[in-house]
Amino acid sequence: MSSVFGDHMVLQQKQPIRVWGWTNPNQSVSVEIASQKAVAMADRDGRFQLDLDPVAAGGPYTLTVNADETKTFQDVLVGEVWLCSGQSNMQFAVSSSNDPELEALSANYPKIRLISVPQVGTQEPQDDFNGEWTDCNPETVRSFSAVGYFFGRQLHQTLDVPIGLIDTAWGGSACEAWVRRDLLSDKDLYGPLLDRWKKTEVTYDHDAAVSVWNERVQKWKASKKGRQPRAPRNPLTGQHRPANLYNGVLKPVLGYTIKGCVWYQGEHNTGRAYQYRDLFPLMIQSWRNEWAQGDFSFYWVQLADFKAEQSSPADSDWAELREAQTLTMSKLPNTGEAVILNLGEAADIHPKNKQDVAKRLARWALAKDYGIDVVHRSPVYKSINVSGKKVILTFDHVGGGLDTFDVTMPIGFTIAGDDQKFVSASAKIVSKNTVEVWSDSVDAPVAVRYAWADNPVCNVQNREGLPVTPFRTDSWPGITIDNR
Repeated sequence: MSSVFGDHMVLQQKQPIRVWGWTNPNQSVSVEIASQKAVAMADRDGRFQLDLDPVAAGGPYTLTVNADETKTFQDVLVGEVWLCSGQSNMQFAVSSSNDPELEALSANYPKIRLISVPQVGTQEPQDDFNGEWTDCNPETVRSFSAVGYFFGRQLHQTLDVPIGLIDTAWGGSACEAWVRRDLLSDKDLYGPLLDRWKKTEVTYDHDAAVSVWNERVQKWKASKKGRQPRAPRNPLTGQHRPANLYNGVLKPVLGYTIKGCVWYQGEHNTGRAYQYRDLFPLMIQSWRNEWAQGDFSFYWVQLADFKAEQSSPADSDWAELREAQTLTMSKLPNTGEAVILNLGEAADIHPKNKQDVAKRLARWALAKDYGIDVVHRSPVYKSINVSGKKVILTFDHVGGGLDTFDVTMPIGFTIAGDDQKFVSASAKIVSKNTVEVWSDSVDAPVAVRYAWADNPVCNVQNREGLPVTPFRTDSWPGITIDNR
């Protein structure tokens, strides 16, 4: 059986519990838990799969699987199970987050269970991985995903049920690495990307690269000048190659009954932001299709502010990637976005404040999955009305109403006429859900943008402190539109 089944695991409550594994061909298999028993027959390849009826939250239970041999899993809890995935900002450990010592010292939660899938990149689908469930304590939490843990802790404290967290994140990973390769079939969108990889797959020689590196290291040792040369990374087994992480990291846990997924990724795909408009929804839907448990909840973190602040309006691939993330909510049901424009660090792509990131994800889950009345969505642009030199913008999901942070004047708006040249704009909140925008240098405005930069200087939020979602009212081609 996959190592996702093990002692101390958490099973999902209120849903059929899927159990699978491999045994002798045509072998009878039975699974027992909490006074119920289910029976199935392995197929001719020896694979079996069955669904148990939902089990009440709590435990500990014992799960027993009888086939050609018997496996018994002890200390099994039933509660809420969430997948935590993406790239380095999801992988980012509690030990590196804000207040790591205090967070670790207080992490005594025996009913929160953690499991991490090792980083294996391959084109061959994997059935298993080297990992095991552990309870959450001051030692085990240190190396676990900070966003994942803080998210799970908020759910546990609010719902008072066991929480299982499955961490599959891999730093620097590309979205296409999480997608089955045969699904990247749109030649216009993905043809150039796949062609580049096909060339690498034919020409790259890792042994030769290591040999060259060894020669450089010997020269460095002789001269002791500069830094030691970095060892080459094999792109064929890395986190960028299409389908590598789908096969090596996701596949061994795919199908384990979950409530949903929290995701933090996008930095690697900023140069191909328009492509991400299709790629990201494709990834989500493909996971849902293969999980075969409906449109499970999928919530992600929008890219934080990063890099140097710009004094004048400019194009931005990071802004275009954020836009692609936001557009995904209109393409797929049961999706949501945590906006964190005020939580980033200009000089660090890995901001340390993962507590507030996790709280914004948790708001989505608590509101949408658990029926708790809490403001969960950042305000979003709804409509534009131009009257002379001024523009009135209307917003949805404003919570207690639009507000500003630090100073009373709204900051972060730019405005343009037909010449498509944006200038910084003045703005004023005129009602709970409307903002007036203008510039003395634009007599006939046609478009407005907000927080459209790598690291935007902006301050509009709702009264609950959730930042306004970056937006633009125009649809003029962006700088990544042709990047494939």
